Amino acid sequence: MDPNTLALVIAVFAILISGISLILVNQKLKRTTKEISPFDTKPLQLQAYERLVMLTERIALPNLVSRVSKSGMGAKDMQLLLLESVKQEYEYNATQQIYVSPVAWEAVHNLKEQNLLIINKVASTLPEGATGLELNKRLLEFVLNNPKGTLHSIVLEALNYEAKKLMR
Repeated sequence: MDPNTLALVIAVFAILISGISLILVNQKLKRTTKEISPFDTKPLQLQAYERLVMLTERIALPNLVSRVSKSGMGAKDMQLLLLESVKQEYEYNATQQIYVSPVAWEAVHNLKEQNLLIINKVASTLPEGATGLELNKRLLEFVLNNPKGTLHSIVLEALNYEAKKLMR
């Protein structure tokens, strides 16, 4: 066999071995990625719904009032503390919106806005020099007298419904 033919046979043989190796590696990679399974967002979505349920519970006016209430505060200071608490809770969980439906996130957003509005409206009805305790009492009275006037339970129902859909 002349050297050119021998070199050609070796080159063809090397190309075949490389091609077969590439095919085998590619098949193994496909099997491995199927075994690992593609990235599943369902656990992240369920976790996001859990966090939003917790957010909804934490910014519900009765829970908020009992959690942040401090004796000896004036109504204005209490108002600011309540508002800041709602905003911080919301901002802390804002990243969860990428995992939940736009409807669910909008419901949480609306609850936050409604609670800020209620806190400000109730605070504006108090006389000058009112205490934080008076503000808290009026807020709780508002919630008790207007159970359908707050979104808390509606938002919880929506979040629970969507989370349960994911679990099916």
